[in-house]
Amino acid sequence: MNKLKKRWGINSNWQILIIFIVFAITGSSATKLAGPVTDFIGLSSETTPWIIYWGARILFIFPIYQVLLVSFGWLFGQFEFFWAFEKKMLSRIGFAKIFQD
Repeated sequence: MNKLKKRWGINSNWQILIIFIVFAITGSSATKLAGPVTDFIGLSSETTPWIIYWGARILFIFPIYQVLLVSFGWLFGQFEFFWAFEKKMLSRIGFAKIFQD
């Protein structure tokens, strides 16, 4: 646990618990919200080929997750941690120019 606290730059076990809760809520919420989004644009698991349906759903989950992660982080008082986490994650996948200081 101490290794994780050092890596993330946090101080208490309570803070780790909050961070894990935010990750869990965010992942569950993003996958749940992707369903209505795919339905809204007319993609249904019954009428759309599975590769297109699930490909689109995964593509929708990604931006929904990014927004919810920072939002839930803010609600739980961990905005700074999740904003830094978000910038690091997006920079690693090619959005580094957005976050240059």
